[in-house]
Amino acid sequence: MPTVSVKRELLFQALGRSYTDEEFDELCFEFGLELDEITSEKDIISKEKGEEKAKGASDVVLYKIDVPANRYDLLCLEGLVRGLQVFKERINLPRYEKIIPAEGEGQRLIITEQTAQVRPHAVAAVLRNITFTKDRYDSFIDLQEKLHQNICRKRALVAIGTHDLDTITGPFTYTAKAPSEIKFKPLNQSQEYTASQIMDLYRTDSHLRHYLHLIENKPRYPVIYDSNGVVLSMPPIINGDHTKITLNTRNVFIECTGTDITKAKIVLDIIVTMFSEYCEKPFTVEAVEVVYPNGKTHIYPELAYRTEKVKPEYINKKVGISETPSSLAKLLTRMCLKSHVTGNGNHLEVEIPPTRADIIHACDIVEDAAIAYGYNNIQMLIPKTYTIANQLPLNKLAELLRLDLAAAGFTEALTFALCSQEDIADKLRTDISATNAVRIANPKTAEFQVARTTLLPGLLKTIAANRKMPLPLKLFEISDIVVKDPNTDVGAKNYRHLCAVYYNKSPGFEIIHGLLDRVMQVLEVPPNEKNGYTIKAAEGTAFFPGRCAEVFAKGQSIGKLGVVHPDVITKFELTMPCSVLEINIEPFV
Repeated sequence: MPTVSVKRELLFQALGRSYTDEEFDELCFEFGLELDEITSEKDIISKEKGEEKAKGASDVVLYKIDVPANRYDLLCLEGLVRGLQVFKERINLPRYEKIIPAEGEGQRLIITEQTAQVRPHAVAAVLRNITFTKDRYDSFIDLQEKLHQNICRKRALVAIGTHDLDTITGPFTYTAKAPSEIKFKPLNQSQEYTASQIMDLYRTDSHLRHYLHLIENKPRYPVIYDSNGVVLSMPPIINGDHTKITLNTRNVFIECTGTDITKAKIVLDIIVTMFSEYCEKPFTVEAVEVVYPNGKTHIYPELAYRTEKVKPEYINKKVGISETPSSLAKLLTRMCLKSHVTGNGNHLEVEIPPTRADIIHACDIVEDAAIAYGYNNIQMLIPKTYTIANQLPLNKLAELLRLDLAAAGFTEALTFALCSQEDIADKLRTDISATNAVRIANPKTAEFQVARTTLLPGLLKTIAANRKMPLPLKLFEISDIVVKDPNTDVGAKNYRHLCAVYYNKSPGFEIIHGLLDRVMQVLEVPPNEKNGYTIKAAEGTAFFPGRCAEVFAKGQSIGKLGVVHPDVITKFELTMPCSVLEINIEPFV
């Protein structure tokens, strides 16, 4: 969950009253948030870098508030205060208005076809006659960073650029050029650089180096110019220094470029709705005309309001309450979802503002109604239907077998379900294609490339890690293996296997054979061919020639036992011989 840090004094000033820490914690809980920590800049630096580094840092109290990841409207002080004030019914939800300038007077952003292969989408808006203070400016910058890390997916989907409109002249052009053709002075730098030099400059920057990979291998880099050729930004890396916003900036040009047009529109809506309250005419935004390569135009921001209809009984049933339709409408209105009862009281008409991109389905509306009602106020009831839990037969069998194997002197091990291709193929003297293994599409490490097809490698690696323990080592595991199966809906199937290993100066085949007999005895499977179990001589790549047998039961092959091949022993960095038994226990359920 994103964490928003706000100064306590500023927050209380904006809320119009003071709270004790306990009172504010309770208010956050009522609103569906969590007050995570009460700290200060000095405390944070002291914890991270020591008290010496913290000298001179601010003692201003900070509230760190955990916000749901999809509530983009609560990622800054402005949105948080607005939401809480509406929730406490101190203010009405503001109406956001898009002002479209007269023809020829508004700003235009022209997108060229060269951007199609890099970042094809762009949206824009203007905040007119805005008044910044130091705290407002800091909040404005911090919101952009929060959005970049959240919905923008570290600028991969959307990158935000904000510019002082009075320093540039429209119309603006969003295009893509070769790195050598782009030259400008980046934000807070003292000289001009080409795009290639900029990439080298920020390769060691602790903040910007994380975004270089988004475009550095592209033949063309995206760039935005004004009508005089002044560079506004090279998204998603850096803005130009020429258009830098200061506390004296009165008109802000906001552009969002990206690979996802839906996310770009949401991001633009959030920024302008949060900070339009500081405009001369609060909650108004000047629209910008965006011209696409095919000649079509669109006006942004959309600031779209939409209406959803929900049945009161649906909300009552899902939440477990019995409120009247008018009461439910009031609860939703407190959550910034203006609602009223329609028809004969059998429907609620809910207006979704542009700040609530998280409202996708009726269940999202139900959740907000539950938050406004108060989770602690929902009466606990005994469910009208009940079920009696029962252990799965396969799990019950596995638990009983574990007890008997432990009683036989074997120690249980629990190994990873994922392993390397080498573990189940090369080390067991077989080809990976013959294992029918399920591969991980994007493994993070060579140790976890495939789902195991046998329990043996895990136990041999466990023995290798415990070679200094007194001999003999007797280990077992009862767990699932996974193999491909085209007949299942997911393309793979789990099987519950039992595997036991005996490691000593002599192979101990008779001990493993005796363990098989004991397992069959407790399963009440007699040693005969007709309706019991038998073993027959067989060959296996992981076993010593002539020292391997296949186990048959219930009319099918269920596994193998035998002496492990010396090559396998060596590949698992072992020095002593060992015997192994591995069978599928599912036929006995």
